[in-house]
Amino acid sequence: MKLASIKSDSRDGKLIVVSADNKKGVLAGEIANSLREAIENWSTVKPKLENLYKQLNEDKANSAFPLNSEELTAPLPRSFSWIDGSAYIQHIKLVRKARGAPLPETLETIPLIYQGGSDTFLGPLEDIPQEDFAHGTDFEAEVGVIVNDVPMGVDAEKALNHIILFVLINDVSLRGLIPEELKRGFGFFQGKPSSSFAPFTVTKEELGEAWQGGRIHLPMLVDFNGSSFGRANASEMHFHFGQIISHAAKTRELGAGTIIGSGTISNKDTSVGCSCVAEKRMLEKIQTGKITTDFMKVGDTVKIEMMNKAGHNIFGTIMQKVVQWNPKS
Repeated sequence: MKLASIKSDSRDGKLIVVSADNKKGVLAGEIANSLREAIENWSTVKPKLENLYKQLNEDKANSAFPLNSEELTAPLPRSFSWIDGSAYIQHIKLVRKARGAPLPETLETIPLIYQGGSDTFLGPLEDIPQEDFAHGTDFEAEVGVIVNDVPMGVDAEKALNHIILFVLINDVSLRGLIPEELKRGFGFFQGKPSSSFAPFTVTKEELGEAWQGGRIHLPMLVDFNGSSFGRANASEMHFHFGQIISHAAKTRELGAGTIIGSGTISNKDTSVGCSCVAEKRMLEKIQTGKITTDFMKVGDTVKIEMMNKAGHNIFGTIMQKVVQWNPKS
């Protein structure tokens, strides 16, 4: 099943069910007004949404309409919690080296996570605002999951049962701000502005055999300024999603609608390219001694998507441009 949200007067948007071919939608307001509402009542509304999804794909849904990508927001325009992991060891090694930071002693035994801002998320086509080029605007392509209520202390295998939906994310990062921010010892804040999301959130049935062992076994397709930039496979997570969720829930419950990110997708085989500019720059320095790729500047574009083995676009496409930020009057 595929779900999305369209713009409305509500901050949560309006929930729609999306056809398997990404071409049609139908309002789901009689079942749940928003995706947030649906997630909070998942056991009750899921069968109803699945039935509507079946009707839509069989051309039996009343009031179905062609999808207009300009009307789509992030599936969850806001959430009560956004927790990002860093499950790809290759990425950790490269970005830490780039900022001269040591690797954690528990790199391979304890997942890295931080809690980011979740009050506003960017939609799939929304511009990325840049206040200052020196801030080092970067994209980070990753996959994520949305959970129902997760009890404190849940183990890693049982945690997998709390995943109800999957998402695709651009975790925007400001590389020029992060090192000094972390040196102060209180974590990410200004270096992590609003993340953006692909338009569709899907259930595991849409992933099929690609969902194995708590990981998605498909490549992430990243284009930068119209050229192929990365094709790293998401399967190379050192910690699977159940382990990340379990770690996040060690001392607290996780509320329904919490989003858990995988961290930037990265592979040991560097020939597949990169999922963020910071990695590309570090590889250039290692391989040639000279960095030639700039961080994003005004006018730059990034495209992020994931196809299944049949070439079908699972989550829809993130397509964003960097624009000069201007304060609202």
